[in-house]
Amino acid sequence: MRTIDDLGDLRGQRVLVRSDLNVPLDGTTITDDGRLVASAPTLKKLSDAGAKVVVVAHLGRPKGEPDPQYSLESLVGRLSELVGREVAFAGDTVGEKARAAVEALGEGDIVLLENLRFNAGETSKDATERTEFARQLAELADRYVSDGFGVVHRAQASVHEIAQLLPAAAGGLVQTEVEVMQQLTESPERPYAVVLGGAKVSDKLGVIDNLIGTADRLLIGGGMVFTFLAAQGHEVGKSLLEADQVEACKGYLEQAEAQGVEIVLPTDVVAATEFSAEADHEVVGVDAIAADRMGLDIGPASARLFAEKLSDCRTVFWNGPMGAFEMEPYAAGTQAVAQALVDITRDGALTVVGGGDSAAAVRQLGFADEDFGHISTGGGASLEYLEGKELPGLAVLA
Repeated sequence: MRTIDDLGDLRGQRVLVRSDLNVPLDGTTITDDGRLVASAPTLKKLSDAGAKVVVVAHLGRPKGEPDPQYSLESLVGRLSELVGREVAFAGDTVGEKARAAVEALGEGDIVLLENLRFNAGETSKDATERTEFARQLAELADRYVSDGFGVVHRAQASVHEIAQLLPAAAGGLVQTEVEVMQQLTESPERPYAVVLGGAKVSDKLGVIDNLIGTADRLLIGGGMVFTFLAAQGHEVGKSLLEADQVEACKGYLEQAEAQGVEIVLPTDVVAATEFSAEADHEVVGVDAIAADRMGLDIGPASARLFAEKLSDCRTVFWNGPMGAFEMEPYAAGTQAVAQALVDITRDGALTVVGGGDSAAAVRQLGFADEDFGHISTGGGASLEYLEGKELPGLAVLA
């Protein structure tokens, strides 16, 4: 994979950087700046090298046309603080404002263009339309740097097509992410555990399939666990359940047993009358979930079990919270897993928090990024890499 060092002397060169700045907002207030923090070093490196840095990114899911609630302008102040210099902003992506802003750049200057997804060509399913939009982006630059790991699993104009139009390389963030993923897939130090949570089993089928036989242990929590519990014959009340995946879960349980892979499921859960912090809730065994209750977290005995199963691991990948962590009554399971990872990180284990809700959870619960071996910026990209899929945004940089 080509890196920035392969692009030669960048002084005075216009370098288009595809960053991942898709941060959560409350109005215009950033509630988790993790992706901005992770993106800043590459932008600073290019700026320090004298490049004219043109940053492109997306925010949210606008419908291929401008939508003020998804404007990147609200990120400029924090991004400027992180790179240590003022970042300019252009009010469009490939229009007159963008062209004028790029034309005005001096060596080391940085400009952020407006949301890529305000242009239908960015995410079009038609490769011709994507290529046309990529061509318009390419006119603004001399070089291209892919630094948004959270989008490398997408065949999108600013990720895939543009890398075929300009001299292209991976930025520092993507390079680091790939190195960590290679450690997880090629030579993990053992015992190797994978902790999976989140809402749906169907979102994780591929990674479960690929990791049975690679990992030593799979620990499963979150909403997806109730489909596994149903596969064991338990009633799950009003808990999340993908009835069409019960047979698949039965198959995974049988396959894991046959291959000597340990699948660890909760023994108790926090069950509530409704999805609310104020709802009546209680700890019950997984064989005693009432018909009118839903499981919203793993229980305290399960939290201790999960921590114990992680305590001797030398490699851990974690994707998906153990419960509805954003509500205090259902945060303890996620807190326990996070603390278990912190403890083994101190002992030299490689611990990887797999982006998305997991990254948001550990920060919301008061943990620092430095408490873990690596916090990925790309939940979906991480999972697809672990599934063994070819990621378009990486393949094009080979």
